[in-house]
Amino acid sequence: MSERLEKALAVLRAEVDPKVKSFFSSCVHCGVCAEACLFYTETNDPRYTPIYKTEPLKKVWRSEYTFWGKLATSLGLVKPLTEEDLSDWEALVYDGCSMCGRCSMVCPLGIDISAIIFKVKHGLAVGGYSPPGLVGATKRAVEIGSPMGVKLPALQAQIGHLESETGLKIPVDVAGADYLALLSSMEIMLYPEYLGSIARIFDHAGVSWTLCSEAFEATNAGLQIGNKEIAGQLVERVVAGAQKLKVKNVISPECGHAYTAIRWEGPNFIGKAYDFNVVHILELLDELRREGRLKTTGKESERLTFHDPCSIVRRGGVSAQPRNLLNPIAENFVEMTEHGVMNWCCGGGGGISSNERADSLKLTAFNRKKSQLEEINVDTIITACSNCRLVMEEGLEENEMEIEILGLTEMLADRLCESKKGS
Repeated sequence: MSERLEKALAVLRAEVDPKVKSFFSSCVHCGVCAEACLFYTETNDPRYTPIYKTEPLKKVWRSEYTFWGKLATSLGLVKPLTEEDLSDWEALVYDGCSMCGRCSMVCPLGIDISAIIFKVKHGLAVGGYSPPGLVGATKRAVEIGSPMGVKLPALQAQIGHLESETGLKIPVDVAGADYLALLSSMEIMLYPEYLGSIARIFDHAGVSWTLCSEAFEATNAGLQIGNKEIAGQLVERVVAGAQKLKVKNVISPECGHAYTAIRWEGPNFIGKAYDFNVVHILELLDELRREGRLKTTGKESERLTFHDPCSIVRRGGVSAQPRNLLNPIAENFVEMTEHGVMNWCCGGGGGISSNERADSLKLTAFNRKKSQLEEINVDTIITACSNCRLVMEEGLEENEMEIEILGLTEMLADRLCESKKGS
């Protein structure tokens, strides 16, 4: 047995906790999860059935933790997991699962299938069975601080451009600020209008905030690849930055998995509670709206819809807030047929957008979103995740669909009243 296989199997064994045993014992193989997965519905390939993607962990559970499995293994009736097995499942798990969690929502027995798939990814990642694109992104995140290789000078350059454009000072390393804002690499390099938008909104609402030169990156490549140790290391950077500046709150930006990483999984990854609060930018903006500090003017007349990012809405619970923010400024807002917690994924979550090998499959999976959009015939898509935005731009271009995509924060900033600081 190779060293990498031993490492992977050791992690998979450790992941067989009471919850996993209960889940596998409960599964009745009904297949309901299949119809909830866009990789299955758009390919009709049974290998992409969500529960099938858990098979490596299930094999370990069956052969080492069940009576009949142990007996069959002792009699040589069960083949042990091999390097070839893990290599095969590596492609299924990393290319054909966006970790959207829709399968977990529909399971009649309450099995959290996406959580089990993450445990499989953990074993694969530690064993070295991961796609090159994600391995490279993770390495850059650890060594440089950003999966896209973005360094502080690049951020400083964007800040300079935005300060000239907005006439506002973007605060950096301000100790004692109420809020520390995080940014994803995509927002820094591809959608800098996000940073300009929060600068305008926070100035308008009188919000005390700052960026941190040592911890500005929200993207957590460790979560995407499934390596809990690296995920914890990246969370610790944010925690250290927040503690150094003594901020009260950390803002997760328009990035889905970043919210999962810092808000929900972060304390588990580092083994301790935070001494600050974590809010998604939409939660903060909706709070400002309720307090009367976010004042907008006019309404968008174009027919538009909202794409619910899986990690923010379905898995994060931020569902009402985007609609609370949209309704006052959109007179022709329409929902997709399946929206909110049951909306369909863009197809690029779970690290797929960083996995070049999966590009073709990602575009195939986008056909589900394409069908949703064709049903309602909109001019504009509003979303709150830079990754979703990029993936949908690619999908729309591939399908020659002329639909504009905007971030919700950007849309709000463009509708601000001239009055400032809640006056």
